[in-house]
Amino acid sequence: MNNKLTSSLLVAIGLLITSSCKDYLDYQPQGLLSSENIKSASGADALVTAAYAGVGNDDMVGPMTSMWVYGSVRSDDAYKGGGGVGDVAEVDFYEHYNLTRPDMGLMHPFTWENFYKAISRANAALKSLNALTEAEFPLKKVRQAEVRFLRAHSHFMLKMLFKNIPFITEDMSSEAILAESNVKYKNDELWNKIAEDFQFAVDNLPNKQTQLGRANKLAAAAYLAKLRLFQAYEQNETHQVTTINKTRLQEVVNLTQQVISSGQYSLQPDFAENFIAETENGPESIFAIQYSINDGTAVGRLSYVTGLNYPHGAPQYGCCGFHAPSQNLANAYKTNENGLPLMDTFNDKNVDFNTDTVDPRVDHTIGIDGHPYKYDPTKPFSNSWVRDPGVYGFFHTMKEQQLATSSSYHKEGPFIGSSKNIDVIRYDDVLLMQAEANIELGQLEPARTVINQIRRRAAASTGRLKKTDGTFASKYNVKEYAATGWTQDYARKALQWERRLEFATESPRFFDLVRWGIAEKTLNAYIDKEKVRRPFLATAKFTAGRDEYLPIPQREISFTKGLYKQNPGF
Repeated sequence: MNNKLTSSLLVAIGLLITSSCKDYLDYQPQGLLSSENIKSASGADALVTAAYAGVGNDDMVGPMTSMWVYGSVRSDDAYKGGGGVGDVAEVDFYEHYNLTRPDMGLMHPFTWENFYKAISRANAALKSLNALTEAEFPLKKVRQAEVRFLRAHSHFMLKMLFKNIPFITEDMSSEAILAESNVKYKNDELWNKIAEDFQFAVDNLPNKQTQLGRANKLAAAAYLAKLRLFQAYEQNETHQVTTINKTRLQEVVNLTQQVISSGQYSLQPDFAENFIAETENGPESIFAIQYSINDGTAVGRLSYVTGLNYPHGAPQYGCCGFHAPSQNLANAYKTNENGLPLMDTFNDKNVDFNTDTVDPRVDHTIGIDGHPYKYDPTKPFSNSWVRDPGVYGFFHTMKEQQLATSSSYHKEGPFIGSSKNIDVIRYDDVLLMQAEANIELGQLEPARTVINQIRRRAAASTGRLKKTDGTFASKYNVKEYAATGWTQDYARKALQWERRLEFATESPRFFDLVRWGIAEKTLNAYIDKEKVRRPFLATAKFTAGRDEYLPIPQREISFTKGLYKQNPGF
């Protein structure tokens, strides 16, 4: 967007990002917003805006918004890509699982740091808000709820990535923060601590906000539903799912129904509209990290987190060919004569786009030779654009990219930024969360209805996929699931398949597999087949009880003199 909370952000931009462990846990605003001038309502409100900015302040080597490194490359959806395995080798280590180390210099240590900086911004805002009366600032309760939503988001993301994390709140002193262990709370207790912030947001936010980008009651309900869904799959200390909590699942159903029944959100008519800047903040976007361009600053507030992922050989882009969809993922889009996925046989042979029928979402997700690239039929994707096909094959990621002709696109040196929002929760996710909970509760027909709603939209999403001659590069055939044969086992498998097709390369895949307790089985089966196609995976192996989560950064353990405990297996 061209103008999202921009004026407030310019006031708040003086906040200085610090780098030491203590500084980013116990973070004091510096620059324009000092301890003297944050006592006013306007100062507190500026700190709230700074907290919004904090959840989007990531970069290529410390991602927070796009989880393509942690959720897509670590799954069966994609390879690292780029210029061979040594190019940003840390991502290759994650892809192999067994090469991941606590003392790695890039990626997960910076992600940990960036999220705690965001939490510190939220806590700084809450301290300022807490000191005001509602007479002084009538929006106090709403802004508190917004900031607690943002803090919960950061804690949720950290927990999803690392599992065992310190929970930091605004009422903690510097000494208390430094004494807070990452294993103080048991798994279920920590989920509940994070949920308290989301619940406060549900209770105190309005259904709608007047400014784009601010969290509302329904966004908080959707995010709380997501948390309860993860929490429902109860894990032991070695990350194995031991039971599925039906009470939590019913909470998921109730919370998602609150969002659905509001009538405030709906699926975009065309799946494509979730992935182009011109239709962002549409009816499907429930909460998104906002970015801007042409906003009065030098280059705008752009996202560079996926700036390495554009086609390397295309002259209008030129960098750097990362995030290459896997052959396994491409094969997953095949459909049978009934327009349904080939769940058991999809990977027996590679998809042939000239003869096989496929789900249209494949051409929204994967750049394929001769197929329209990012909905521009005049510039079809070309195998010549691929940087290292000998290692990673010829497929290219597409969802997170914008055309060079888009008003959201900006190239800064070799790197590419975009002002396209990054969605955190969409309506399609809410629908599929409800379907998943209903399936596990034995309520199969409502789940089938919802999944079919997603599939109808997929079938209708072909308008932007035509070539210049008006024909399609692929043979599309996607249909709805029938009531016959819709058992719980089949419904569960269909739900898991639908989530993969809908969110492929957006990052949920790895975290879904861990939540369902099938990561080890799925990913080692994937490796066994894929390493024949892609020999760089020859030594990869997923170890259950270790690789479900990232290691706690060694520098954090060293800084706390062993107060923080390492995750199992590292």
